[in-house]
Amino acid sequence: MNAIAPQIGDSRLARRLQRETEGSVLFAPADRGRYATDASIYQVEPIGVLVPRTTADVEAAMAICREEGVPVLPRGGGTSQCGQTVNRALVLDCTKHLRRVLSVEGDTARVEPGITLGALNEALKSTKQFFPVDPSTWQRCTIGGMAGNNSCGSKSIRYGLMADNVRAIDAILADGSRHVFGENAPNTDLVARLHALGEREAAEIAEKFPAQLRRVGGYNLDALTPDARANGRGNLARLLVGSEGTLAFSAALDLKLWPIKPRKVVGICQFPTFRRAMEASKHLVTLDPEAVELVDRTMIDLGRSIPIYRATIDQMVIGEPDSLLIVEFHGDDDAKLMRQLAMLDEMMGDLGLPGQVVHAVDAGFQAAIAEVREAGLNIMMSQKQDAKPVSFIEDAAVSLEDLPDYTERLTAVFDEYGVKGTWYAHASVGCLHVRPVLNMKEGGDVRKMREIAERCFELVREYKGSHSGEHGDGIVRSEFHESMFGPRIVRAFEAVKDEFDTNALLNPGRVVRPPRMDDRSLFRYPPDYTPLSDVKPVLDWSAHPGPQAGLLGAVEMCNNNGTCRKFDANVMCPSYRVTRDEQHLTRGRANTLRLALTGQIPGGIASPEVQEAMSLCVSCKGCKRECPTGVDMARMKIEVLAARNAKQGVPLKDRLVAALPHYAPWAASLPWLANLRNRVPLLAKLMERVTGIAADRKLPEFAAPPFLDRDGCRKEGEAREVLLFADTFNRYFEPENLHAAVRVLNAAGYSAQVASAGGRPLCCGRTYLAAGMVEEARAEARRTLAVLAQSDAPVIGLEPSCLMTLRDEFQALLPGPETEALSRRAFLVTEFLEKEGTLPALKPGAPVAHIHGHCHQKAFGAFPAAVKALKRVPGMEVKPIASSCCGMAGAFGYEAKNLETSKAMAELSLLPAVRAAAPGEVIVADGTSCRHQIADLSGREALHSIRVLDRSL
Repeated sequence: MNAIAPQIGDSRLARRLQRETEGSVLFAPADRGRYATDASIYQVEPIGVLVPRTTADVEAAMAICREEGVPVLPRGGGTSQCGQTVNRALVLDCTKHLRRVLSVEGDTARVEPGITLGALNEALKSTKQFFPVDPSTWQRCTIGGMAGNNSCGSKSIRYGLMADNVRAIDAILADGSRHVFGENAPNTDLVARLHALGEREAAEIAEKFPAQLRRVGGYNLDALTPDARANGRGNLARLLVGSEGTLAFSAALDLKLWPIKPRKVVGICQFPTFRRAMEASKHLVTLDPEAVELVDRTMIDLGRSIPIYRATIDQMVIGEPDSLLIVEFHGDDDAKLMRQLAMLDEMMGDLGLPGQVVHAVDAGFQAAIAEVREAGLNIMMSQKQDAKPVSFIEDAAVSLEDLPDYTERLTAVFDEYGVKGTWYAHASVGCLHVRPVLNMKEGGDVRKMREIAERCFELVREYKGSHSGEHGDGIVRSEFHESMFGPRIVRAFEAVKDEFDTNALLNPGRVVRPPRMDDRSLFRYPPDYTPLSDVKPVLDWSAHPGPQAGLLGAVEMCNNNGTCRKFDANVMCPSYRVTRDEQHLTRGRANTLRLALTGQIPGGIASPEVQEAMSLCVSCKGCKRECPTGVDMARMKIEVLAARNAKQGVPLKDRLVAALPHYAPWAASLPWLANLRNRVPLLAKLMERVTGIAADRKLPEFAAPPFLDRDGCRKEGEAREVLLFADTFNRYFEPENLHAAVRVLNAAGYSAQVASAGGRPLCCGRTYLAAGMVEEARAEARRTLAVLAQSDAPVIGLEPSCLMTLRDEFQALLPGPETEALSRRAFLVTEFLEKEGTLPALKPGAPVAHIHGHCHQKAFGAFPAAVKALKRVPGMEVKPIASSCCGMAGAFGYEAKNLETSKAMAELSLLPAVRAAAPGEVIVADGTSCRHQIADLSGREALHSIRVLDRSL
């Protein structure tokens, strides 16, 4: 396999783009590699990437490419399933800057193409309207990409497809001309020629286009026919919708808005067999639901295996059903909605399944169900093996009457080939997502893929269905248009393409004149895909298959679904939220690693390209929990830093921070000297010059006296013993937190003894891991484990990053039963007290507590316990702050080179919430770094939750 071509930043094209646009020009090998993939099985290296700042940049770039003979590929979130957002072209990434709502007038919103659906609907809330086309990728898919795909979503039974909800498109054509295609578009020569084509082919279109709501294959030629013009469906924006960037660039889109229905109830119907669920679908839709979504047995089992979804799925099921149908009713009247839910119960009884509906009326439960459903595609991809559910026949659609027989016959096809298929999604419209489990690294499975596709589409034609019902054509389905629609319609598709784009500059080879879908030279895993043989990981990756001791398999778990691009209140991905650059995204980093581990970027994971991609990773662990396939970029960063250290040595700053647990006892004995740097500006500036630690940052100050091992409290009598893990940060900088923990644990009836080896205090090794000094961290882990393994008492910690190291990285450093056992009995203090239900009686405290969750608290599911514990303080209102990473992240925010990024992370949501808190209200943060960031940038003191509980004893 050839490495990605050398940098061509000095090419004529790149030079012109640099000179003639204001956008970011990305032509380096790693940049091109990161844009070579989407969420499909394909990888096609682009010529380069432009991140335009304005529409004028797009026009200039298209003019340059026209003159240079270079194709152009508009790209949104890069979440496409079929390969339509990868091509040998100049990629225009619209997501960073072209994301404004330009206007809202009545029930029409005009937007730029790079805005995400989630951001649009958030902006529309004040108008009490929303845009209803809702793909499961709504948090990160863009309106331009949705128009390109003719997206649908779960509510298409109610609101239709994207083509039904785009009123007009302001389009830039390949020749540079600007046209508005809409309800009242001018009758230009181009429009006249298109209408003539529609009139000529009207009979063929009527005969060959399937009568399915979910038909998104090919171009929407039916918009060109005389009948369409007569019945109000002749809006030529419909022709551009679904064209996958092959006809024009959408500079702005006018969208049809709908009133928000503020109330919702959900019924989860349980079925003993998959066929019973399919047979029920046609009956359930008569109840006028907003959506009917399928979850099959495979998804139930896989979802349960993912910690973030387990509790929700357990709440969704009664016993062990084979399949679920999730039925949603929306409206304004609660009484009417409850009547609809009762009718659902009654209908299930009539179908012979009484008492088999789980009611979801609570908004929190409904949101959790939606999260599971939306993650369905990626839950399917969470299997740790080379064989994965592959998207190629994923969204064929048939009539509901034919759905049971179609799915049964297709399953029989899978059985013939010895493969298993997974089913989920839109039962209301006969569009079920199905992914056969295949290994795309094996030629035999690639042959199976093609044969299964041909057999599937033959069935679809037999049932007069649509071979492409939601995710578009791209590479994977375009070549099947001829068998689906016939040669005359395909020639008409080609004629439309030629009218818009004579020289095939816009996303060539998609929709028309495509390559073969099984051309392995276009695959992410081509025949010569070869892992580097000299990679020896320093951590345990044995849970994953394949070479490099499982490291490559762990990296390949990223399927490019782009969940890391979301901007909701969870953690992932903090640095991307600030920069909006693909390289600072979990997906971008994973692609960089994969390319480096397989020789496609020279130098392996110690290369400058990989180091740069990892430079803003704050090791938040958000991806470990929030990525549906569990990509743990924080652990991968340790491998990258270790490789750098082996090649270049450990930088001085990293050595100083890493060794803190060793020299802290000595520094604490002379705190006035250790803290001198904060009081002498000249020392701070000198330290910045030597180590890179920002002079503008105040370092944590050593306390006098520190917390000592003997400061634990052994209670006599019946008290249960717990081991208090006194971490370096709380021990030497904020000992009052550990003293508070001892008092609270004692009051709760526990004998809190400090875990000690005698001599130097125990350490989790986190500071060494953060510097990639793995052997030093392993030594600390051995020393700590030797003490903690002597007892089966619960281990209680205060600092989330340290305690979670015992629970997580210890198993990667020292895999075996002892670290597994430790992971099950290591808890943050509030997590332990809530689990045991032993929080002591409390008196009233502050009127309000605003609590910020440490990233590792959230990543390991421990944050809710801290919130619950604080809620036990009488009369105190607890308000969780909807925030991602605070931006300090250990030593990250102290580095001068990261200072502005660190501040920007904090300013996204944390600092505004802190500043808005009234003076008498308390700010709570359990992370040492978080408390320092809040103090440095807001002037407000933040307390550990244990201090708040201690004050209320």
